[in-house]
Amino acid sequence: MAEQSIFGEEHIETENKQYNTLNLGPTHPATHGVFQNILQMDGEIIMSSEATIGYIHRAFEKLAEHRPFYQVTPITDRLNYCSSPINNIGWHMTVEKLLGVQTPKKVDYMRIVVMELSRIADHIVCNTVIGVDTGALTGFTYMFQERERIYDIFEQMCGARLTTNIGRIGGFERDFSAKTIQLIREFIAGFPKRFDEFEGMLLRNRIFMDRIINVGPISGERALEYSFSGPNLRAAGVDYDVRVMNPYCSYNDFDFTIPIGTNGDTYDRFCVRQAEIRESLKIIETALNNMPEGNFVADCPEFYLPAKKDVYTSMEALIWHFKIVMGEVDLPKGEVYHSVEGGNGELGFYLISDGGRTPYRLHFRRPCFIYYQAYPEMIKGSMLSDAILTMSSMNVIAGELDA
Repeated sequence: MAEQSIFGEEHIETENKQYNTLNLGPTHPATHGVFQNILQMDGEIIMSSEATIGYIHRAFEKLAEHRPFYQVTPITDRLNYCSSPINNIGWHMTVEKLLGVQTPKKVDYMRIVVMELSRIADHIVCNTVIGVDTGALTGFTYMFQERERIYDIFEQMCGARLTTNIGRIGGFERDFSAKTIQLIREFIAGFPKRFDEFEGMLLRNRIFMDRIINVGPISGERALEYSFSGPNLRAAGVDYDVRVMNPYCSYNDFDFTIPIGTNGDTYDRFCVRQAEIRESLKIIETALNNMPEGNFVADCPEFYLPAKKDVYTSMEALIWHFKIVMGEVDLPKGEVYHSVEGGNGELGFYLISDGGRTPYRLHFRRPCFIYYQAYPEMIKGSMLSDAILTMSSMNVIAGELDA
């Protein structure tokens, strides 16, 4: 039986026990995104939770059915916008798989540099926000300067910072400039010291540890049942990473460690992301030091936009530019799936082509959408403040969740 209190709160009486109904979101700042959780509270303890999503659903998959393959890239930007270049490159590789295009080794290494920079930026957001939600704001403000340095690199590469639309089917629109390489090397040289300071502030801090150890735990077995992937799965002790299990983009050329946790709690998720940042830094440095010679684009003129200077001076280039932008180039029929290790886990693209100028069907496998289903189970029996930390450590991105 439900009754209304003088304060407007709804009480639900179950077996002579009254629970308060509390709306966490969709516009609460602590949710870090536009989604809602309807909580049944026994004082400060969460008895049950019902998630409501779809507040910013933008029908990306339907939009993709009406756009040429080249024009789908900006849509992918707006999935996990904290690491949008990974989304862009994952989509490009999916189309290349359909086309049977083999990219030069140099393109692979350039893509790895961009994707690992994006992974660092993504993990910086997640782990600094965990600090904020425990009351430690300083690390957030300091580390966001490092995120800005990564965005400076992206801006130098393509002119954009957050939603980058970086790269093209077949490779990149231009080679890394001397300025780009300089910015990357400066980042590699200066980041470790500043990152150590941030880690020293939180990792072994007794207050921080007490706040997040054993908060929002999930076992490896249960995580697999929910189809977890990425840092949230590895924190639960499952050694799975798309870069290793199904190598793409020449990742098999690199020697790096996959960090895993044991308890699958908020502290493990924090530690796994911290360790992954260090591994990404090593991968970037190795790729830059061993950058192969060659072209920065595959040999696929039917799908790769010609250089702007050529469009202005060559009729052939102008024709290809028009055909590609307007979607006048038909792709082969086929059905492919390609996945990459995104900031939050396995980001997959299931593409069906009927031979036309647009995808017949495109489905995004968004890791957020999959693992967020476990959130009510992970916060049951915890306090409200712990539920906020659990959400932050899962790194739920509303743009990826709703698509």
